[in-house]
Amino acid sequence: MRGKTIVVTGALGALGSVVAESAAKRGASVALLDHAPSAPDGLAERLGGNAHILGGVDLTSAEAAETAMTSVKAKFGRLDALFNIAGGFQWETVEGGKDESWERMYALNLMTALNACRAALPFLIESGAGRIVNVGAQSALHAASGFGPYAASKSAVHRLTETLANELKQKSVTVNAVLPSIIDTAANRRDMPEADFDRWVKPEELAAVMLFLASDEAKAVTGALIPVAGRV
Repeated sequence: MRGKTIVVTGALGALGSVVAESAAKRGASVALLDHAPSAPDGLAERLGGNAHILGGVDLTSAEAAETAMTSVKAKFGRLDALFNIAGGFQWETVEGGKDESWERMYALNLMTALNACRAALPFLIESGAGRIVNVGAQSALHAASGFGPYAASKSAVHRLTETLANELKQKSVTVNAVLPSIIDTAANRRDMPEADFDRWVKPEELAAVMLFLASDEAKAVTGALIPVAGRV
């Protein structure tokens, strides 16, 4: 990762911050984009000097995504990889559910990834070995009760991944997605206190797979939807 610039969306959240720190530890320059206005205490210090934190970025806006990516290019002079982690979750059954829930999940999970990809593509192509790693979901392969809006939006991320991979085959940009099950975060532990947390996917484990997909060693991998399910 040394010498590369990686953009992480949703970078101030539980998974995004771990991915950003993991990339920085491997020598990458890291740009952190998030809708949240500011970073958690201590994150900037842990990242060191090769980090660019952009809070208050609404990636549901194509214009905001373009402004953010242009800022990253101006800061580091290059953009080599994009990790689309920004997103959200909502549990709601179809019966009695709201149209707004479906629209919100599509905006947070699909449109943030789509806008970020479009804005970053010119720079990723310019790098000569660009990488896009999206975060899909295992639950989008077979949706459980109450997962309709979330699973549909993540399934759309899977199709975006496959489509972009085919469109970019001749331009030295790979596009893949990781499909986690339940990620071991503080919020998920609060929501499911009786669960066996040891079975869940650790953020560090998911970060390792994502960083591999962004590496030179993974240049032959594109269009893959890779389950990272732990023991769930």
